[in-house]
Amino acid sequence: MYSSGMRVSEVIHLHYDDISRTNMQIHVRDTKNRMDRYTILSKRCLDILTQYWFEKGRPLGILFPNKFTGNYLTVSTLEQVMRRAVSDAVLPKTATPHCLRCSFATHLMEQGTERQNIQALLGHRDPKSTEIYLHVSNKSLMGIQSPFDRKEGAGYE
Repeated sequence: MYSSGMRVSEVIHLHYDDISRTNMQIHVRDTKNRMDRYTILSKRCLDILTQYWFEKGRPLGILFPNKFTGNYLTVSTLEQVMRRAVSDAVLPKTATPHCLRCSFATHLMEQGTERQNIQALLGHRDPKSTEIYLHVSNKSLMGIQSPFDRKEGAGYE
């Protein structure tokens, strides 16, 4: 979820053929906005997914099936897995799957990715929806140079 900015509901509905190794993209079908979109597939995530895929016997349908029913996982099951991982890693209990999506957007912004590209990756129609995710960190603020410190003759005398 962190590597792609996907929602929990989107992750649990992934299929094998939604992963494009060639284009390094994930096809997100029937999103919250009832639209399809593409998001990025990181190399590290592809390596993890490939290992998982082989370990699970090369499933060609649902990528993360419920081991008892073979159907889709539920949102609450994935949230429970996240809570367990957060506890095992001794992270604050406030770390949720949604935090991963928010961190994805924030870190892209810090890297200089344009807001409209972040908006497209998150699948937002309204730019205001994206703004909620873009928390300005101290790291971003500390890199800003005051106009007062610009070189003399740079236009601000």
